[in-house]
Amino acid sequence: MVATKAHDSASMNAILARQKAAFLRDGAPSAEVRIERLNRCISLLVDNRRGIEEALNADFGSRSREATAFTDIAGSIGPLKHARDHLRKWMRPERRRTTPAILGLFGAKAEVRFQPKGVVGVISPWNFPVNLTFAPLAGILAAGNRAMIKPSEYTPATSELMARMFADAFAEEEIAVITGGPEVGQAFSGLAFDHLIFTGATGVARHVMRAAADNLVPLTLELGGKSPVVIGKSADLAVAAARIMNGKTLNAGQICLAPDYVLAPRESIDGFVGEAQKAVARMFPTIKDNPDYTAIVAQRHYDRIMGYVEEARAKGARVIEMKPEGEDLSQQEHRKIAPTLILDPTDDMKVMQEEIFGPVLPVKTYGAVDEAIDYINAHDRPLGLYYFGADAAEQERVLSRTTSGGVTVNDVIFHVAQEELPFGGVGPAGMGSYHGHDGFLEFSHRKAIFSQIKKDIGPLQQMRPPYGPGIRKYLDAQMKG
Repeated sequence: MVATKAHDSASMNAILARQKAAFLRDGAPSAEVRIERLNRCISLLVDNRRGIEEALNADFGSRSREATAFTDIAGSIGPLKHARDHLRKWMRPERRRTTPAILGLFGAKAEVRFQPKGVVGVISPWNFPVNLTFAPLAGILAAGNRAMIKPSEYTPATSELMARMFADAFAEEEIAVITGGPEVGQAFSGLAFDHLIFTGATGVARHVMRAAADNLVPLTLELGGKSPVVIGKSADLAVAAARIMNGKTLNAGQICLAPDYVLAPRESIDGFVGEAQKAVARMFPTIKDNPDYTAIVAQRHYDRIMGYVEEARAKGARVIEMKPEGEDLSQQEHRKIAPTLILDPTDDMKVMQEEIFGPVLPVKTYGAVDEAIDYINAHDRPLGLYYFGADAAEQERVLSRTTSGGVTVNDVIFHVAQEELPFGGVGPAGMGSYHGHDGFLEFSHRKAIFSQIKKDIGPLQQMRPPYGPGIRKYLDAQMKG
């Protein structure tokens, strides 16, 4: 089967119409059909592991095969297996109590049934293009939907590979992949899907939301923002620095949940810097030709990140590049940026205003933890928040007084890997959530069904005119505090 491409609204609408017609023709798929579709996705990832690793390495210029296998391949198989193994339970109707309760005593029933929405559009990004296509599909397929996918033009080799993979394993009326540039993406976001999930930048999300609004398409937006790290005074600096720098250098920081800035006690700043330097040296004894260290995906992103660093330096921040002695990264085949700390940044610097999406980490200091909390609350609510420390009261203060999409305590990013936790943002960091059961619910229509008792008993008759003492007695009882 030839990979699906659609370059205009007419051809994309034709595919959408075929998928919707197939959905109406076949109805909600059985658990067996859903499981079989999920298994096909798992097989695609297993069978194409080497091809995926090669495609992502080509798209980035240099990307660790192990990192790709961990994040994009194994990180997708896990959610697919979880959905496959639990969807029978998720599909069961959910009984609810009746109102008033007396109706239930006479045999009335209230329940919620979970129906597929129909056709779900998926706009996936370039940073983890395979994972952020397949992980949403776990919930989409478990819920019984069909899908149209628009992968990123910034990773063309990977996008073309996924188009071929899906075309080989799925009929176009089940899953279709649409490749193309921004014009295709804009038209795709305006299609009359039954649901649309977009993962990407907040600025682009505004355009996607406007386009979806024309057809009142419900949205899941997985965005990003500046995810803060609060280092408590009780934190083990060596452990904290190692875990923070691992999260910051994974995929060269090109992660929506990457720690975006650190808030550390003033007295701990030198200790943190020293431990961060040691952690980076252990992980990356070399950078320039090290296959474990990922390059920046495109020149414009490289120039943007380097511009943040140069502006911060020009405005007086202390910049610490953690690169091996003797390595000159200004002359290199790929776009690699050494892990970089920016100490004492000010809020007029772009590095403190925009999501970095690179291996650059600003570090601010605070006196009392409430200063850190106030700083976080003065800015947009982030996708993730991270706290390091052994002080349970301080930890609870940070968690209860801040709002973020999710939290990892004493590490970074890990909450996204928990299939039993919802993953999603709040405000500019996104809307809606998925993963595990929450993904099944996100991509399902929760249909409320009330079955009335057959016998026309007195309480039901009293609700109809002519109104008498029975209904008045009921209303008086309801209106008491």
